[in-house]
Parts: sequence; C-alpha cells; structure tokens
Amino acid sequence: MDMQSSFLDRLFDSGLLIDTGVDGLYGRSGQFEDVIAAFERLIDTFGGADGAEAIRFPPGMNRAFFETSGYMKSFPQLAGTVHSFCGNELDHMSLLKCMEVGNDWTKDQQATDIVLTPAACYPLYPTVAKRGAISENGALYDLQSYCFRHEPSKDPARQQLFRMREYVCMGSEKHVTDFRQSWMDRGVEMMKAVGLDVTIDVANDPFFGRAGKMLANNQRDQNLKFELLIPITSVAKPTACMSFNYHQDAFGTKWGLNFADGSVAHTACVGFGLERIALALFHTHGLDVKEWPESVRKTLWG
Repeated sequence: MDMQSSFLDRLFDSGLLIDTGVDGLYGRSGQFEDVIAAFERLIDTFGGADGAEAIRFPPGMNRAFFETSGYMKSFPQLAGTVHSFCGNELDHMSLLKCMEVGNDWTKDQQATDIVLTPAACYPLYPTVAKRGAISENGALYDLQSYCFRHEPSKDPARQQLFRMREYVCMGSEKHVTDFRQSWMDRGVEMMKAVGLDVTIDVANDPFFGRAGKMLANNQRDQNLKFELLIPITSVAKPTACMSFNYHQDAFGTKWGLNFADGSVAHTACVGFGLERIALALFHTHGLDVKEWPESVRKTLWG
C-alpha cells in the first residue's frame, strides 16, 4: 500500500475526513474544522494589525469576470463551470428517460453565469477596479473562500474543493514585494510555532500545454512565485501549503487597477491552503489532537 492512500485511509478510519465516493471531495469532522479555525486565528494574530479590509466571496464567481481573467488560457484543465437544466417539459421528460436507461442526462445542461472560483483572489480585482483609483499608500485585502480545481487524486492534500485564505496587496512595486517578503518571513515563523518543518522554494503554476512551459519557466526565472513546502504524503515531494505570488502589473493592467495619476498598480498575494495545513499538522503530530505537543496546542488553542 502506498503512503498516499494509507494516510488517506487513516484519515477516513479516524473520521477526520469523510469519504464521498469522489476522489478529492471529502466531508470534514468537527475536530478537523476546529484545527482550521485555530490556524485561522493564528493567521489573524500575525496579519490582524496590518489593517486589511476583510471581504468574503462565495465559491462561485461571475463568468464574465472569469473569462476576462484569462484563466482558460493558462489552466483550462483545472476550471469548473456551473451548468443547469434550461429546457421545457418535453426536454425534462427526455432527461428522465436518459437517467432511467443509464444514458448521459447531462448533455443538454447549459452553462450558467457562474463559474467555480479557482483562487480566492479572482473576484477581488474587478471589485476593487470598480471602486476607482488605488490609494498612493496601497491597499490590502483579507479573503477566504472555497476554491475548485479539477484534479481528482488519492492524495488527501490535493483536493478538488478546498479553502484558501489570502491576503492581497496592491500598490507600488516596492510596496507589494515588501509585503510578500514579510509574509514569507511570517510564514516560516508561524509554521515553526506549530512544530512543522518547512522549506521555501521558487515555484511555478501548472500552466497548460507547450506554451505553458514557457510561462512556467518565465515565472520561475523571475522569482514571481515562491511556495512554503511541508511533507504530507511524501518527504521527497513535500506539499505546497502557502504560496507567495508577485503578479507585477499583470492584474493591474488587465483590470484597470490604477493610481490617481493613471499609473498601473502592482499586486501580490499570499495564500494559505487551509486543508493542507491541517493535514500537515495531523500528519506530523498524529491524528489525536489531545496528544499533540503542548507547545503546538498552546499556540493554536492558548
């Protein structure tokens, strides 16, 4: 039995995760949620004094905004759209017949105006753009959302629907790169405080296709993306539990995020994979939180 499925089986057996019959789609126990809530309080402890504006978007976003974002150019393999039945009574009859005989009843479903949110920050940019000019002192936002990525896997750290907590910074190049560096330092400090061994490494997003390889290389060469890695299902291939992304002026240009003088704002974000951090804690300290090291329990629950 490989390490991945055995850790997943142990999570199912302990009731921390609940099997739904779909890889990467799990229920979570109260204990699992309590660990996430405690870790979010720790995030607040580190970031709370920065004065970020908290905004919470639902896990679905406006399809037109999604199209403008360019996500399909880079990650078509991960995207999820919401489809619904839009037919008449006759269509309904044939849909039910299809289901009865085991045929594909989804073929006449039509795309709605909602797309599943791929990253917590995607709905933020058009929202902020509508408000007008970015302050000279920059702007800071605190987000948390369920996100969807279509990558079914037996690796419990690779879920299809998962929560991402994010801080997004908008401002000058120096402002947002300083923000990113400070969170890289904080990230290491936070993980130390909860007894997790981490490394930070330069990374790239899973861009699609041949053209995507160039984008990925470019992203790495310019150090635009760093990840904080923790062993969860493999020591050789640790899992990214935090990411630190500098978008330069790409989103600023795309969405019209400008200062009062018309110059384009730069953006950066730091993201916490909440399920992954909880899994890292369970993997490192054991499946019974009562037996976690005292220092870790004190950090999380006081």
